[in-house]
Amino acid sequence: MTAEGEDVDASDAAATAVENAPEDGGSDEQQKLNLTVEVKPVGPCRKHVAVTVSESDIKTLRNECLDEFSDQAEVPGFRQGHVPRSLLQKRFKSELSDQVKQKVLLQSLEQMSEDNDIDPINQPDIDVDSLDIPDTGDFSYEFDVEVRPEFDVPDYTGFVIDRPSGDVTEEEFTAFKHQFIESYSKPGKVDRAAESGDSLLCDLTFTHDGKEIRENEGVPLRLRPTLRFQDAVAEDFESLMTGVSAGDAKTTEVIISLQSTVVEMRGEKVDVTLTVKEVREHILPAMDKEFLDQFDCETQDDLDEQIRASLQRQVEYQQRQTAREQVLEKITESADWDLPESLVEQQTENALRREILEMTQAGFTREQISARENEIRQNAIENTRKALKEHFVLDRIATKENIECEQADIDQELMMMSFQSGEPLRRVRARMVKNGMIENMEAQLRERKAIDFILENASFEDVDRKPSVEDNVASVAFAICGNMVSSLVDDTTKD
Repeated sequence: MTAEGEDVDASDAAATAVENAPEDGGSDEQQKLNLTVEVKPVGPCRKHVAVTVSESDIKTLRNECLDEFSDQAEVPGFRQGHVPRSLLQKRFKSELSDQVKQKVLLQSLEQMSEDNDIDPINQPDIDVDSLDIPDTGDFSYEFDVEVRPEFDVPDYTGFVIDRPSGDVTEEEFTAFKHQFIESYSKPGKVDRAAESGDSLLCDLTFTHDGKEIRENEGVPLRLRPTLRFQDAVAEDFESLMTGVSAGDAKTTEVIISLQSTVVEMRGEKVDVTLTVKEVREHILPAMDKEFLDQFDCETQDDLDEQIRASLQRQVEYQQRQTAREQVLEKITESADWDLPESLVEQQTENALRREILEMTQAGFTREQISARENEIRQNAIENTRKALKEHFVLDRIATKENIECEQADIDQELMMMSFQSGEPLRRVRARMVKNGMIENMEAQLRERKAIDFILENASFEDVDRKPSVEDNVASVAFAICGNMVSSLVDDTTKD
């Protein structure tokens, strides 16, 4: 080791030690420290931890670091391994101090995590730079950490669940087939008034109290009954815009969601002016070999079979979601514990990613998923709080029943997503890994298995299934008031 050498940064070591403590209790060769640990709750899912490391342990760890420096340090005039310890202490005082702090924090955090039931969610909040190991006396440090909520696992046996039933009708199949094929249509500019099914290229201007707050140019909008932004909804959009031509302008009023990230704009009215630049009709793809090859189909009958299977997955998705909602409502009836707002904000995107994955796997079109994403974003805070409670309960049930997500489960889901997107399986997998979605999928599948386990022990009462709803929502991948992240749809659907 040279004067500049340092194996691991102290902050990184401290930040991950609680989460990465060895499950087997650590190395047998590492002697346990004589720690004093005090843990007390300081808010919802948050604990304050005070750790004291004895002077004798500090001395032992300091000597270990000095031994390591003695073996590796290079000092002119001395052979490596034969540098006097007093010279090492003087010449490498700063490096030794950092190394000792790293070792003390890492070992004490690991041992503290093993010996105390803390169960952290996130990294501990430790200001490593402000800590100094004293030359004499004990060393103490404190930190706050977010932890999993403490609760009794509810009884999840013997549920009675309403299950939507009924076969897929030919009318449903015909409508879904049209939606599926239309999702691969290409818009073409036309010189006429807009009709139902067309799309528009518009410039959007947003004003609040007479002042312009945002402007977006060249936004493509499909003519649907509802236009949904990430933080507002425009109703009767299709009625408003049917019959417009290039150069026309229309204005409508929207109300900003009460869960907008821009607090001062919650519930405020905003005028949206849409100036039409182009009217576009959607040209359906030809049912030729090139199109069929995207889905590994030789004939239109083969494609119909796959589309019918995809529609059946949507029906199963609806059945699963209905059953899931009932199960979650039952198992979270007693989940009256609070969650910290910081945790809710951090997990909003994960909760959204999971639902988008569910819809992608079930074969919904890109437009349907995008519209659902905007709907969720408008109620993101409350939805995430509810989803987190569900996650914690299901995670405990999965752990209790030894339920895990296997690689075969992930492979199966990726294959279905490959069909829906028309992309090669290899590309779907690569994108999911790149965007960090595989971890979401693993958690999602484990929770799904936990719900399936509960449903295996439930009884069912069949109720009429509502027919699949036609596409009736157009979506815009931004928030009127800003402060929203870009759409997640491209993480799971084709570019």
